[in-house]
Amino acid sequence: MKTTREDVRNVAIIAHVDHGKTTLVDELLKQSGVFRANQEVQERVMDSNDIERERGITILSKNTAVYYKGTKINIIDTPGHADFGGEVERVLKMVDGVILVVDAFEGAMPQTKFVLKKALELDLSVIVCINKIDRPEARPDEVIDEVLELLMDLDASDEQLDCPFLYASAKMGHAVLDLNDTPKDMTPLFETILKYIPAPTGDPEAGTQLLISTIDYNEYVGRIGVGKVENGTIRVNQDVMLVNHHDLTKKKKVKVSKLYEFDGLKKVEVTEAGIGSIVAVSGIPDIHIGDTLCGDLDNPVSIPFQKISEPTISMNFIVNDSPLAGKEGKYVTSRHLRDRLMRELNTDVSLRVEETDSADCFKVSGRGELHLSVLIENMRREGYEFAVSKAEVIYKEDERGRKLEPMEIAYVDVPDEFSGTVIQLLSERKGELHGMSRASDGSTRLEFEIPARGLIGFRGIFMTSTKGTGILNTEFEDYAPYKGDIEYRKQGSLIAFEAGESVTYGLYSAQERGTLFIGPGEKVYAGMVIGQNGKAEDIELNVCKTKHLTNTRTSSSDEALRLTPPRILSLEQALDFIDKDELLEVTPVSLRIRKKELDSRLRKRAAMK
Repeated sequence: MKTTREDVRNVAIIAHVDHGKTTLVDELLKQSGVFRANQEVQERVMDSNDIERERGITILSKNTAVYYKGTKINIIDTPGHADFGGEVERVLKMVDGVILVVDAFEGAMPQTKFVLKKALELDLSVIVCINKIDRPEARPDEVIDEVLELLMDLDASDEQLDCPFLYASAKMGHAVLDLNDTPKDMTPLFETILKYIPAPTGDPEAGTQLLISTIDYNEYVGRIGVGKVENGTIRVNQDVMLVNHHDLTKKKKVKVSKLYEFDGLKKVEVTEAGIGSIVAVSGIPDIHIGDTLCGDLDNPVSIPFQKISEPTISMNFIVNDSPLAGKEGKYVTSRHLRDRLMRELNTDVSLRVEETDSADCFKVSGRGELHLSVLIENMRREGYEFAVSKAEVIYKEDERGRKLEPMEIAYVDVPDEFSGTVIQLLSERKGELHGMSRASDGSTRLEFEIPARGLIGFRGIFMTSTKGTGILNTEFEDYAPYKGDIEYRKQGSLIAFEAGESVTYGLYSAQERGTLFIGPGEKVYAGMVIGQNGKAEDIELNVCKTKHLTNTRTSSSDEALRLTPPRILSLEQALDFIDKDELLEVTPVSLRIRKKELDSRLRKRAAMK
């Protein structure tokens, strides 16, 4: 018999990138008394990983819980980037409603549509929170119309269209139901959650059913499965059957060794949990996302679960074999690399790692460039040293044997004067313009359909062409027939001719040929890329050569040579820059671009072939 559990609410916070989800969760935590009055709390306390804090983006969804008037509210903070869309889809299975956060100035953006669509498909209740109303250029009334239009476009039901709207400033810590109300605190939002988010339902007398929606990993206890109890009760030391809706061969009897519930930012050990509770289970070594734990051992029933979206981009991770290999990293062998990549699969569902013919090379596939660059950055910080190849898209074949490639929808917001340039740039990369409209702030919004490979290496060029004012959002659409070859890079590379240390004299003559990536006093080797040529071909240069001394000339006249400061590439820029015959050497200290084939004679031979 199904019953409702009134003392619990499960809600996810969804939004476009940077609309203020994580800051909103901070305030809900503070105002529900999770922190002591005098406790030092860092901003965006939910973004726990270094990269999340530096870039101000959420990568992994996080669970937390607050209490309000005796009701426990489980809150899940989700990522906004399309590359981490797999995270959003999964966590929505744990909740009964969502808070859709929309920036009061930017309004409904592409990712708003993506996350809202997922929530409506699962028939979840929606609360709309118009955030950042303290911004001077805020336009809350127009944004509400945009959100209502979006709900109609997505075929929302009448109940979903009748959703409550709140106006908030997460930064200031207040929310109101009407713009004329005097803002005090977050009470209106807490009240709205209790009133509009349905309480979880289930059958407490039935056998246990718990669907695993996310996986956490901890070196001491191994894999931890997180999910919501759908039916029955789950207890410590209980024997359960592990089954999976998509993999009917999986059937294994396991034991729940520890059980946790969330309280504030902590996990608290509990002995049992009933319907509607979001719990973490440890002690089951091969637990995966989408598995169901069933208490009925003789007749286990798995809970259906949407398949996780397939990766669209792949890169090779290769053991570093350059002349400077092993000097800066702690973990350099193929075994280290393999173990680390396999460990990443414990927590990242959208990632695939495949072994190749060579023991020193692994093919790693993910949802996009950002997805893979975050992994590379994490590994570098942990002391790994390796090389990566240029990102390539993953092709498929249809039943007629045609080559299919992944297509993306790109939404571009640019000031009017740059729209022509952007249209030209994207058309060169096989993009098709599908729509053009005026955005609220007077800029132009362009909508393109473009092959995913056309966007590889595009962000850097886009930022330069729009003088940093453009906004680019992409969303995977589907596979379509191959659109033809794209020329990525019009300029060639400047390549070091011999090993040694770069000197001012050598660099001074090299800088006339293009843009340098290195300054004086840096270690170089033959075949290393030290800059970008102004023309289309690659040129080899000797940047280690010093001036021959004569009686009349002294070496001190070198000091008069003026070098243009080198262009130091970030990880993303370097990944964008490398060409198909190049690798990026990644160490904890340096990023070096190099040719795959370091010997210039062998390179020329390969080019002639």
